[in-house]
Amino acid sequence: MASETQVGKGYREPIEKPRRFYKAVEVAPEHGGFAIHLDGRSVRTPHGGRLVLPTRLLADQVAEEWAAQGEVLEVAQMHATRLANTAIESIPSARAETAEVVAGYAASDLLCYWAEAPQALVHRQQQHWAPVLERIEAEAKLAFIRAAGVVHQAQPEATLQQIREIALAQDNFGLAGLAFGAALFGSAILSLALQRGWLTGEQAFELSRLDEAWQEEQWGVDEEAAERVTRLRTEALMLERWFRGVAQP
Repeated sequence: MASETQVGKGYREPIEKPRRFYKAVEVAPEHGGFAIHLDGRSVRTPHGGRLVLPTRLLADQVAEEWAAQGEVLEVAQMHATRLANTAIESIPSARAETAEVVAGYAASDLLCYWAEAPQALVHRQQQHWAPVLERIEAEAKLAFIRAAGVVHQAQPEATLQQIREIALAQDNFGLAGLAFGAALFGSAILSLALQRGWLTGEQAFELSRLDEAWQEEQWGVDEEAAERVTRLRTEALMLERWFRGVAQP
C-alpha cells in the first residue's frame, strides 16, 4: 500500500510505489546466518542494518517475497520481510515490552470469552476452542478463567507471568512471531498453539474467526469483509511458515 503525503488541507496525494530495481534474488550465508541478495547486494533493513535471517528456511521465505514482486514493490504485502525487519530492528531493545504485549492478549484472550447464546454457537465454541484451551493449560501449566459474554474477566497474575516468561524464552524472531500472531488472532493462546505446531495457520485463523464465520452463515458475507478475511488468512499462513523457519535446527 502506498504511503501518502498531506498536501494542503483535506487533500492527500499518493506517493508512487517504489519500482523494482533488481533482477536476481539469492540467499547467501552471512554473519552466521543467511542474507538476502538482490543482484549480488545485501538487502538492508529500514534503518540500514543487514537483513540477515538465522535459518535458511526463514531466509528462503523472505527471498521468495522479493522474487515475487512485479514492476513495483508491494511492500505492504511482504509480510515476512516486514516481520524480519521488526525482529532485527525493534525486538532486541524491546523484548520485555513485546512479551508484555503477548501477555496483554492473554489477559483478554479470545478463547476465554464464550457466547451465552445461541446454543449452536456455544456448542461450536465448545467443540473447537475447548481442546486448544485445555491443551495449553495442561502442557504449559496455565490456568485460564472462562467468561460468558463480553464483560471483562481478569486472568490470574500467575498465568500472565508465565505467558511473559514463555514469550521471553523465545529468540527475537520467535518473539516477533508470537506478538504478531497474538495481534492477528486476538489470542495469545492461538499464537502459542501455532508456534508449537498444534495447529496449522489455516486452523488457527479459522478458530480466531469462529464467531464471525457463524454470523456470516446467518447473514451472508459482503465483498469488503471477504477481502479482509483473505488478507488476514494470508498472514496466518505466512506465520505458520515463519514459525517452522524459526524452529529449524
